[in-house]
Amino acid sequence: MLKTAPLQIKKPHIAILIFLSALSPVAMNIFIPSMPNLTESLNTQHNIAQLTLTFYLVAFAIAQLIHGPLSDRFGRRPILLAGVVIFITASLGCAFAYNVEQLIIGRIFQATGGCAGVVLTRAIVRDLYERNKAASLLGYMTMIMALAPLMSPTIGGFIDQYSGWRTSFYFVAIMGIIAFILAFKFLHETNNQLIDSINVSEISAKYFTLLKERQYISFVCGMAFSSSVFFSFIAGAPFLVTKILHLEPSVYGFYFVMVSLGYMVGNFLSGKLTTRLGSYKMFMLSNLVLIIGMIILLVASYIGISQPVYIFAPMAIVACANGLAIPSAMASALSIRPEIAGTASGLAGFTQIALGAFATFIVGYFHNGTTSPMIISMVVGGLLSILCFVILVKKDSV
Repeated sequence: MLKTAPLQIKKPHIAILIFLSALSPVAMNIFIPSMPNLTESLNTQHNIAQLTLTFYLVAFAIAQLIHGPLSDRFGRRPILLAGVVIFITASLGCAFAYNVEQLIIGRIFQATGGCAGVVLTRAIVRDLYERNKAASLLGYMTMIMALAPLMSPTIGGFIDQYSGWRTSFYFVAIMGIIAFILAFKFLHETNNQLIDSINVSEISAKYFTLLKERQYISFVCGMAFSSSVFFSFIAGAPFLVTKILHLEPSVYGFYFVMVSLGYMVGNFLSGKLTTRLGSYKMFMLSNLVLIIGMIILLVASYIGISQPVYIFAPMAIVACANGLAIPSAMASALSIRPEIAGTASGLAGFTQIALGAFATFIVGYFHNGTTSPMIISMVVGGLLSILCFVILVKKDSV
């Protein structure tokens, strides 16, 4: 039985949704240039320092399974506000960490709170708009939101070089405080179908319902494998820049702008073309772009990566492919069972980030002082993404 909320829903300004959804990407990306120097600062090893990223992604993935159903029961607004508070507290805790174990714990809570901004803003968009309009809006939102990871590695690199890695956590804590104030004042509830109660068996039943939907699985897996290419890259690229090419962390941030610009272009095209072409043709276009990026990446790897541009340029093309595919895939997945869009968003986000976490673990575990683990993980993820969109997603299903 459902509780019906008032039919008139106040639409939040898109800028607020963008800022809230940017918290976690900023927190993750601003820290990445610091990981090589973190190894020396906290007297740890590279594969252990890598866990600050891997566990962040694992916590982010698991928390989405919780935030989604809770927002279906209690509403998007209260769960989102609680998540931002956790994010602020954990960010400050990370800034005061004096060993890698404390930092990993802080990163787990930081991800747990920050993921509310990502998963619930997607659900809010789906609450307010129909499928193709939601896909288009998500494309524009993600394009603008991409400014956050575009700027954050650059900012993080300079912070690490001139002030130390702890300052980056103060930076994101301040962002969290601003986000909380904006959300508390301007974000209204958008879920007009609050469920009566929630329990473990009920959550499990919803997830099993989604897992029975072939289309839902196809969209989510295609999106997740596409994202794993990006996560493989961010796990290996800082090491490439600082340890193999012997450049400063700020150089990583500078070249990462190329990747973010590629993602923004893909998001922009997704916003412009999805309503005109439909999801299926967008997936085919994204696969074509992804194949081009992968071929250039393999050629560059074979020739030898002597300059950052040789890896960042093909990655920008791959990021463009992600930008084309992910908004349509997410909106399509959430439209399979719109009555449980929060749960669907949480499960989709879990799968996407869990595979990303696994990719970062693989790159770190097989770290051998070369770029091979990163390149192989990226190629495998790209091929599996193409497989999902070409074989599993049928033209008549989108």
